[in-house]
Amino acid sequence: MNIISSWTWKGLGNALFNPKAQGIDAKINAVRQRLPIPVFWLLGKTQAGKTSVIRALTGNDAAEIGNGFQACTKRSRFYDFPSASHPMLRFLDTRGLGETAYHPGEDLAWCANQAHVLIVVLRALDMNQAEVVDAVSAIHKQHPEWPIIVVQTTLHEGYATINTEHIQPYPYQHAPFPPQVPHALAQVLLHQRDWFKTMPVHVVPVDFTLPEDGYPPADYGLAALWDAIEAVLPSGVIGLLRGTEQHKELLDFHARQAHPHLIGYAVLNVGMGAIPLAGLPLVLAVQAKLFHSIASIYGLELTRRLFAEFTALIGTGVGIGLLGRELLKLIPVYGWAVAGAYSGAMTYALGKAFCVYLYGVKRGALPDHAGLKQAYDEAFSHARQFLNVRD
Repeated sequence: MNIISSWTWKGLGNALFNPKAQGIDAKINAVRQRLPIPVFWLLGKTQAGKTSVIRALTGNDAAEIGNGFQACTKRSRFYDFPSASHPMLRFLDTRGLGETAYHPGEDLAWCANQAHVLIVVLRALDMNQAEVVDAVSAIHKQHPEWPIIVVQTTLHEGYATINTEHIQPYPYQHAPFPPQVPHALAQVLLHQRDWFKTMPVHVVPVDFTLPEDGYPPADYGLAALWDAIEAVLPSGVIGLLRGTEQHKELLDFHARQAHPHLIGYAVLNVGMGAIPLAGLPLVLAVQAKLFHSIASIYGLELTRRLFAEFTALIGTGVGIGLLGRELLKLIPVYGWAVAGAYSGAMTYALGKAFCVYLYGVKRGALPDHAGLKQAYDEAFSHARQFLNVRD
């Protein structure tokens, strides 16, 4: 191992086993508080499918989402993803509009001061949506700059028979729809679009079901919904969420639990790495916290022996990469932004590689250098693609 990488791994080791040295925690928290958190406000009637939308976007199951909601008013609540401690997205949910004896004015006023994107969730065959449309119109007048995404759900209710596969390829990008779309379903989808014709909305029909419901694929329209979100928000870190499914087949139970932590700490290091003159200590400290989180998920104690074994297996390339990040910061403004994205991508990739290593530890069959380095390189390439890291 060359002297550069030796120094880098030593620095990460010091951060791992002395995580509170030199006031690092306070500096990390200060940066975290300055990072913006996009807030998605989900608005719709009860049973419209708001929780299903969150489940599809995050990959978390309904039980996790239900347990993760926190009250923010008497009738409104929010859900932080990947976690409450390191949120990258916040979903804001209000009580279903149209409920008996529910007067939403106070809740709508409060939520209107919190959100950045309005996601209106409509059940496709429910034509009694006057209260929802009126609320959206009022919100648009108050915040004309807000992006609005209208999600039309439960498409299968408009199919002629049960257990019918969805139409492929996805046919709803442009109207009129192709003849494969059932005529009655096409009519109601287009009629609902007309309700918002005076507002600049993105309309996305979806059908988010469970595999046992018999309407494959269960996440029908998810790619189109991500396209709409990326059209209204910077696509960089959002892309890491979109890529969750790509890696699921490679992950065991523990790695799925660790994945939200990988995203959260990677995004945090995007902010850390972009700070001019911050140097390696903050970036290394965030990575150290990630290592501790991952080890605890696998039920292992992060010891110096475990760390030394991992660094020996993964090799010298990571140390040289961290040095490259510091050199990038010598380029004013542009270099700072690239260095931040580079730090986030490296943190994500290190976490992925550490999961592969710990999986081997648990099974008693350690990966070799080539396998671990491949896991790191693939994860770094994936994160770099979405964070726009250039060579």
